[in-house]
Amino acid sequence: MHTPLLQIRKLDARATVPSYQSAQAAGLDLSACLPEATLVVKPGEIVLVPCGFAMSIPIGYEAQVRARSGLASKHGITVPNGPGTIDSDYRGEVKVAIINLGREAYTITHGQRIAQMVVAPVAHAVVKEVESLDDTARGSGGFGSTGAH
Repeated sequence: MHTPLLQIRKLDARATVPSYQSAQAAGLDLSACLPEATLVVKPGEIVLVPCGFAMSIPIGYEAQVRARSGLASKHGITVPNGPGTIDSDYRGEVKVAIINLGREAYTITHGQRIAQMVVAPVAHAVVKEVESLDDTARGSGGFGSTGAH
């Protein structure tokens, strides 16, 4: 199995380089790099949290930004477009969209781990317009059509 090389360039000296927190972790933790010491996220509010670095993802890969399970389950802090995708040709600062689905304001501190990032392979499909599609047992059944549970 090929191990992709993720190149990181700090844009702020105080930025934390993403890292795995255990040998078997699927995601690298992303940390807030705030201009002020804290950022308060009110209930229902969406904020864009800077991470203070840019990166180069190898061609054929993407970075998927996901919520941290502890923040989501304990405080309702999650990623509104989760997982969000960072394409391999993006070179700007990595920022994480955070939404507070909790009932109380939540304070993010500089250096706090706010999300996780999974580097995953991407397949590019060949797109072909056709007049008809093959039949399946499900057919055109929509949401929930494969069962009520």
